[in-house]
Amino acid sequence: MKKIACLHAHHSNISYIEKALSFANCMHFVDPGLVYRVTTDPKFAAESAAAKIENQLKWMEECSADAILLTCTNYIALLPETFTSDVPVIKIDESYFRRICEIEKSQLIVFTNPETVEGTMKRLYEFAFYQNVKIKVRPVVIEGAFELVMNGNLKEYKQKVKHVLHELMNEHDAIVSVAQLSMVEAAEEVSNCIITPLQPLAEDVRKVIIRS
Repeated sequence: MKKIACLHAHHSNISYIEKALSFANCMHFVDPGLVYRVTTDPKFAAESAAAKIENQLKWMEECSADAILLTCTNYIALLPETFTSDVPVIKIDESYFRRICEIEKSQLIVFTNPETVEGTMKRLYEFAFYQNVKIKVRPVVIEGAFELVMNGNLKEYKQKVKHVLHELMNEHDAIVSVAQLSMVEAAEEVSNCIITPLQPLAEDVRKVIIRS
């Protein structure tokens, strides 16, 4: 069984990845401190964050991993384009972006962490540009939700996300998707029409590890 080293910003993401990638042996590395530092310490430069991520990925690579999976959009946005690895590095948002770029209708992309919006949307537009695709997307942030998940109030967080997703589905004629793994369970309970990052991930990971 292929071994995938997964880097998360929060431990709650582990169960989602284990379920989606049951065909692989997943090793999990969790570092919420980096996201906290990036979002709260203005003196912590992006270069320092990038160096921290590079060091973490090199450590993961040395743990006999066949591939590395990044599940945090903040980590993905901060990773330098010049980073190289001896094993494939899978960025969870690229599978998600590919799905979004297949849709011509107007879309709403829902976030709970406001600090991930700018980086994610920038990467999405760049991805669409290189795919030669025009997309109609608008980000929506669920205010006050991210603090709940970071404090471990997962039940309250889930209810808040479900409430907002219900409202968006009822009030807008648009395709709704969620940008973060922590929102997947709530999205699945609201509607199977809501796009999540997990839906296209398993197929992409299978392709990568078959080639590795």
